[in-house]
Amino acid sequence: MAGISHSVGQVTKVRHPSGAAIIAALKAAGLREVVAVPDIVTSDGLLWPISRDTEFRLTRICKEDEGVSICGAMSYNGTRAILLMQQTGLMDSLNAIRAIGVEYELPVVMMVGLQGKEPHLHPDQSASYGVQIIRPVLDAMSLSHSLIEAPGDEAHIPQAVASAYAASRPHVFLIGRSPEAP
Repeated sequence: MAGISHSVGQVTKVRHPSGAAIIAALKAAGLREVVAVPDIVTSDGLLWPISRDTEFRLTRICKEDEGVSICGAMSYNGTRAILLMQQTGLMDSLNAIRAIGVEYELPVVMMVGLQGKEPHLHPDQSASYGVQIIRPVLDAMSLSHSLIEAPGDEAHIPQAVASAYAASRPHVFLIGRSPEAP
């Protein structure tokens, strides 16, 4: 499995993605608006560094479905935005994503921390039911998604964002391991 290395004595060391590399990829994708509900998986490596970065404007929200609306509305004037949340908020926002992202065809881009996912397991193999069902639910809704959980996974962020905006469709980045703080 990518991002896992074995060392002497069969101790498994899991490699985490770089928060700095993810932030650089967000900038390369033209994302300057960040809408967020704090998420324990992404806070240290992404949210707090983004809150201090003058190249981003951070909008803190109380409910994830508000963020779906805000990101969708920003797309009307060509502003690229990303919504940060955890999978419980994603599940709570599915109706808003269905209406705004899918039926209204707006490019809502989301970065979703998989709270409770074991670092050494693929999300589909997690003991956490809330993590196991995320990808099948996204597939059932025909929502494009990609997994970021190892160094190098952030390289596809700019292209995925460009594709979401070109197709005017949502994209969900699933964060399987906490990004290392810059």
